[in-house]
Amino acid sequence: MQPTPPQHDTPADGLPRTDAAKAGATNPRDRRRRRILLGCGGAALVLLLAVVGGAYALQRSYNGQVERVENALPTTSDRPASTGRGENWLLIGSDRRADIPSMGARADAIMIVHMAERGDRVSVVAIPRDSWVPIPGRGTDKINAAFAYGGSRLLIRTVEKLTGVRIDHYAALDFGGFVEMTDALGGVTVTISQDTYDPKYQRAWRAGTQHLDGADALDFVRQRVNLPNGDLDRIKRQQAFLEALAGKALDTRNPIKIDRFIRAVTGSVTVDETVTAAGLRKLATRLLDVGGLEYVTTPVDRPAARGAQSVILLDHAKAATLFAAVREDRIGEYVSRHGGSNTVDTVR
Repeated sequence: MQPTPPQHDTPADGLPRTDAAKAGATNPRDRRRRRILLGCGGAALVLLLAVVGGAYALQRSYNGQVERVENALPTTSDRPASTGRGENWLLIGSDRRADIPSMGARADAIMIVHMAERGDRVSVVAIPRDSWVPIPGRGTDKINAAFAYGGSRLLIRTVEKLTGVRIDHYAALDFGGFVEMTDALGGVTVTISQDTYDPKYQRAWRAGTQHLDGADALDFVRQRVNLPNGDLDRIKRQQAFLEALAGKALDTRNPIKIDRFIRAVTGSVTVDETVTAAGLRKLATRLLDVGGLEYVTTPVDRPAARGAQSVILLDHAKAATLFAAVREDRIGEYVSRHGGSNTVDTVR
């Protein structure tokens, strides 16, 4: 019987695999192919590292622009306990008026931003700036006076006393930054339901779709004179602008515009010292999820006069129900039962 020859897998080139490997080791074409593949792999790795490193450096650059304020949060022992259900930010819009320098900073927009624990909902709860409320150590006054009296710490204490909601973080956005943010994206679009004239800023707004550049956007969010519901309509305008801005940012694919927008945002925002870069990313990501946003205004009883001041009296019974829903992370249930979610697709 003849001995059985060694068995080799025979590929299509007709050479046994062991011989093919040997031939390949000395084939100049194969060696060149391997060098090209190794070179491409190395280039891809370098590119990947450059992208990752660049993104990290860019993130650090963005984060470095954000102003952080020490002792922005109250340290008193009478603060509400945290329920651990979601996260609450106090977001204010501060209007530093170039035309009235002596006025300084005012809390013209006051909002509790509640991020649901499940991650599927962000609720923006506006508190009218003229709300007549108790301010610790200052008696009863407009809520935005708390910011003028004692900055973020007193404003947060006032909001916590009013709502029973523990504020985890604080962020202030300079209204002047709206100009740069809007222009960075090439403007935003809002829809106005009726012709309106603002005598304070001498602006006439036509009913219909309006494309706003930065200066227009600032006038749009500032107006309350000649709006039927005054500050309550202005709140809806501010919320409509935020919705339009978030939508435009999500639709923008131009990296230069995106970079300018992020730099405009980070250059205009002030946060408490406990806010990390990751915390800012989380807030930005959730706020840009337009589909998960809902807007609510604290229930109001009626406008009134207190001395020479025009103020807003809150409906404290209904407000208590709303703020209980915030504490218990069930605002969606509150809106379903009681309504109150603002429609911002069309505003006055």
